[in-house]
Amino acid sequence: MRIIRTRDYNHMSEHAAAVIAAQLTLQPNSTLGLATGSTPLGAYVRLVEMCAAGKISFAQVQSYNLDEYRGLTHDDPQSYHHFMWENLFSRVDIDVTRTHVPDGSNEDAASTCANYDAAIEAAGGIDLQLLGIGNNGHIGFNEPGDEFVVGTHCVDLTESTIKANSRLFESIDEVPRQAYTLGIGAIMHARRILVIASGTAKADAVHAMCYGPVTPACPASVLQLHPDCIVIADAAALSAC
Repeated sequence: MRIIRTRDYNHMSEHAAAVIAAQLTLQPNSTLGLATGSTPLGAYVRLVEMCAAGKISFAQVQSYNLDEYRGLTHDDPQSYHHFMWENLFSRVDIDVTRTHVPDGSNEDAASTCANYDAAIEAAGGIDLQLLGIGNNGHIGFNEPGDEFVVGTHCVDLTESTIKANSRLFESIDEVPRQAYTLGIGAIMHARRILVIASGTAKADAVHAMCYGPVTPACPASVLQLHPDCIVIADAAALSAC
């Protein structure tokens, strides 16, 4: 695990975008694993700018998102599909037919998850997986628990995750209580992993991820075992390290 300390959120975003841009330059047909939430927004802004300037291209890229709320359709403004369309897919030269987000509208969890795993396997796996980290150490929606779940699965969101995500909804009551998420196995099979973190609220989780025991009580700690994992975090997120 390689840790890169940055000054602040903007500096972190610049470094993260540079890593993704380098991936696309070296391997234009990369399969990217993408994340949502406030943390990657700055990196996406910079990637959009680089694409508009002709410095990078997404034309040969295919992507698989980490997760999606169960019960939300793709066109729901709170869905992660909509988030990706608004913040990246509609602003770069990616073929939208080659972008993939778990189908939150499919109530059949078993088929939704199995199909998503099969699609990633058929694509040859993920070349670069972008991750954020939750305040409780979750990656994707893999919440703290008694075991690492390997495949894509439906998860009951913890109260801390629901509270953290409620800032994006009009009220906490509107936050879905379940989500489909890529499993730890698929994440760990990515050839390279990029974790980004910002702010003091993430400091304890980042410390546990980098220096704590490998335990499903902090799902991100498993990343210590990955052969090519880069952590880019600002000084606040690394303040406990």
